Amino acid sequence: MKPNLPPSLRSQLSEVENFFSRNYPNVRLYLVGGAVRDMVMGRPVCDLDVECFGIDEDTFDSAMQRLGAKGVGKSFFVYKYGDIDISLPRTEKKVGSGHRGFEVKPAKDTKEASRRRDFTMNALMLDLKSGEIIDHWGGVEDIKRRLIRIVDPVTFVEDSLRVLRAMQFAARLKFKVERRSREIMCGMALDDLTPERVFWEFEKMFEASGLHYGLFEMIELGIDRKILGLHLGRSEFIRTARHMVRAAEAADRHMRPYVFLYILGCETHTGFEKLCERIHTPALYKKVLKFQKCVPATMTDRFLGGLALRFALKQWLGIFADSAAERAKELGIYEERLDTGIRPADLLAEGFSGKELGDELRRRILDTVRRRFSRRQL
Repeated sequence: MKPNLPPSLRSQLSEVENFFSRNYPNVRLYLVGGAVRDMVMGRPVCDLDVECFGIDEDTFDSAMQRLGAKGVGKSFFVYKYGDIDISLPRTEKKVGSGHRGFEVKPAKDTKEASRRRDFTMNALMLDLKSGEIIDHWGGVEDIKRRLIRIVDPVTFVEDSLRVLRAMQFAARLKFKVERRSREIMCGMALDDLTPERVFWEFEKMFEASGLHYGLFEMIELGIDRKILGLHLGRSEFIRTARHMVRAAEAADRHMRPYVFLYILGCETHTGFEKLCERIHTPALYKKVLKFQKCVPATMTDRFLGGLALRFALKQWLGIFADSAAERAKELGIYEERLDTGIRPADLLAEGFSGKELGDELRRRILDTVRRRFSRRQL
């Protein structure tokens, strides 16, 4: 089996393979990690990790210099060649705090090397010479069963970020966490994670097609309590998941990253800003969500018209509700924000200034909305 790669990646991989076959013919090259998982699943392969067996550390460093690869994690024996990470097989043992507090040693064989992986689906290896899949932990079967299962419970608990990785993988792949693995992850504290690492995993989930899968594991793994300070029950999950599915399908492409936090904030009555702070989002998330309004119990033309003063309604994350999109298009406020035609310059010409100008501007704009849009319910 060979990976189906974009032309640029295929070219780079061929260069690496040819380099080793010419200069180090006894070295065995394995494609490892997510690329092999995605290949087995028939998903696009976007990045590559190659591990080199049968070469010592000094010779490997010398080979990387000859190849022109750049060291990006030399203490972890990792080099970058174009879009490919090339490394020695290794074992990792927790010896200090933080995600860098690991003792790293070369691994002796493929099973020992793959043991450090988080989940069985990510522990697959592909022998680039023979095309054979190496599966020491039942990863292929778990992919078929759509399960996220821990490789080694002893080493897994050394990195709490893996709990958040399970959540975002669930959303991206539409998988569920295996029962025993979930029990292990539920017992892990998450208070040692840096803000950057927390947001990084949430961000991957926000772009996923299976947000409700991510929501389910967020609750089941206790991430809602430990990170977000929430405690979602079954009825809240069902309602929130249903809205997430509809909202993700209806959202404008540029608004998709904000759907998860929008629906979660509306359904739990938690302020958007508070949610952003708890997962350490960039300022842009707060800026975008600040102008969003939750879907009202009763939606009227006037509500839509007032919202359209801020932005075109295709940018409203509640556009999935009822017949909001169709009605916004009928009212001409789906693609373009509402222009009332009232300009500050006109009021200045009438003699208004200062606070009076601002008050009169708001009054006339709102009066225009009231006259133009009725209280007709959708």
